[in-house]
Amino acid sequence: MNIFVLNVGSTSTKVALFERTTPVVNETITYSSEELAHYGELRDQLSLREADILRFAEKNTISFDEIDMIISRGGVFKPLIAGAYHINEKMCEDGLSGTYGIHPASLGPRIALDIAEKHGKPAIIIDPPTTDEFDPLARISGIPEIERKSGFHALNQKAAARRAAAEIGKSYENINLIVAHLGGGITIGAHRRGRVVDCAHGLSEGPFTPERAGSLPTTDLVDLALSGTVSQQDIRRKLVGQGGLSAYLGTSDAVAVERMIAGGNEEARFIYSAMAYQITKEIGAMTAVLKGDIEAIVLTGGLAHSQLLTGWISEWVSFIAPVVIFPGEDEMTAMAEGALRVLKGKEEIRIYE
Repeated sequence: MNIFVLNVGSTSTKVALFERTTPVVNETITYSSEELAHYGELRDQLSLREADILRFAEKNTISFDEIDMIISRGGVFKPLIAGAYHINEKMCEDGLSGTYGIHPASLGPRIALDIAEKHGKPAIIIDPPTTDEFDPLARISGIPEIERKSGFHALNQKAAARRAAAEIGKSYENINLIVAHLGGGITIGAHRRGRVVDCAHGLSEGPFTPERAGSLPTTDLVDLALSGTVSQQDIRRKLVGQGGLSAYLGTSDAVAVERMIAGGNEEARFIYSAMAYQITKEIGAMTAVLKGDIEAIVLTGGLAHSQLLTGWISEWVSFIAPVVIFPGEDEMTAMAEGALRVLKGKEEIRIYE
């Protein structure tokens, strides 16, 4: 079973050929911000990105006639139940129109569908970032005009949850887990029998991260926004991009922060441990959502490589449930695993409408 995998990001395109879940050949095609700045709208990048993907296939003598399925990372679409979806024209247009937000990941499904249609192959996405399985109670914010929304690292959280369930020897659909994706963005989800029924939103809630502010005291935020000392653009940067570790320590690089700590920088230790503290508080909140019935707490994402960070978190939450650590974020393998489930008839393909 040969699976062609695409993951279009802000300044890169990851592309790979998998035989089942084993990568045969892969490449990360990178672009400079200056190069991409020449393209006015997101969809204007399509020809560039697709041409480079086809060059990768030609260079590695990949015949699409021998591909069983093409899978792309999902883009910014309407809220969806988790799972696999056929890529169709409606999905591609929703992703590229900006109706639900703009992100380069939305280029991937369009490219995948173009290639698939030329060669008569199926093209799918799985567990897109707009995955929404919230319980009705989880949507209430406290102000009727604002509804809590689902926005999290669905692909990696779901893959890590399935892996943890397999290690426990149970089905993901039959157990409860808390999964914390720890990276530039941090999202912590309550997985109840295969559904993420609540989760901290990756851009506006939860713990602060290497570059995001997370949840803030709302009245103080309003006062700052109306103070006249900062612009709307500055506020947005403080919330996403220049918040968190970056704001306190001048860097969003956790490795650099740990070097500071190793060199005796007590402020760096204090702020880094504060991030761990906020992560554990969010894990505690999801414990309440699942009423304490939890098989394991799963730590994943790039920051899960940090033994210092995961050690602090484990010290605070191990009384709740065993802590399982899967460092890194292998979205390419997660997509290949999803495509394989579909090809083997273990997962149904949904229709995007």
